[in-house]
Amino acid sequence: MKRVFRLEKIFIAQYLKQTMEYKADFFVGVFGVLLNQGLNLVFLKIIFSQIPKLDGWSLQQIIFIYGFALIPKGLDHLFFDNLWAVGQRLVRKGEFDKYLTRPVNPLFHVLVETFQVDAFGELLVGVILLVMTTGTVHWTWVKLLLFILSIPFVTSIYTSLKIGTSAMAFWMKKSGAISYLFYMFNDFARYPVSIFNNVVRWIISFIIPFAFTAFYPASYFLTDKNIVFNLGGLVVISIVLLFISISIWNKGISAYESAGS
Repeated sequence: MKRVFRLEKIFIAQYLKQTMEYKADFFVGVFGVLLNQGLNLVFLKIIFSQIPKLDGWSLQQIIFIYGFALIPKGLDHLFFDNLWAVGQRLVRKGEFDKYLTRPVNPLFHVLVETFQVDAFGELLVGVILLVMTTGTVHWTWVKLLLFILSIPFVTSIYTSLKIGTSAMAFWMKKSGAISYLFYMFNDFARYPVSIFNNVVRWIISFIIPFAFTAFYPASYFLTDKNIVFNLGGLVVISIVLLFISISIWNKGISAYESAGS
């Protein structure tokens, strides 16, 4: 474990050196993230200017759910965004070969090779929204501890889905479109699942379980209800999904044939 953290520290330091060579690009990236999240909030404001509540949920509660979702999403973006490159170009161009020739686990190497500093924009917005809406939650020390403990499990869902979908490139050579298609379901998680039909609700709960990245855990903190399903389900879903995604990755590694000629 000590070696893992030491290697991650080295990779992060090297990537930050590369990033700061182009400071303007860094600030533009962060600004772009802030602008994107700001526009999403404007969209929510427009919706609630027409209706006082969304299936019984107030604007403040929806913003809390939105802010909660941005924290683990930002952490995944910050540390593990290099997975997109596997499905988009690393396998297709044969660049994945380098990960197989080094004395480091290929998946670990892919995960820690980049450090996306523009993700700080998502994290900043998420923290601001949670602070703004903290009055909607009856906080206790136990609930605060559960909130902190839930974040790694939620982050694991984002990362696991990217591991599994990017690994499809080992058979297809390119799977970026599949990863993007899965990730589009993330937008559904920011709203109460009860506003969707049963098919969509089932998909985002148990097939592509983004509902457990925002609505379900956040709804527990807002309502103090269904802790077994909302948080217990989060833990089970995240562990099962991580196991499945790593299994797909390992099978993909065995099937990898480089790019040929």
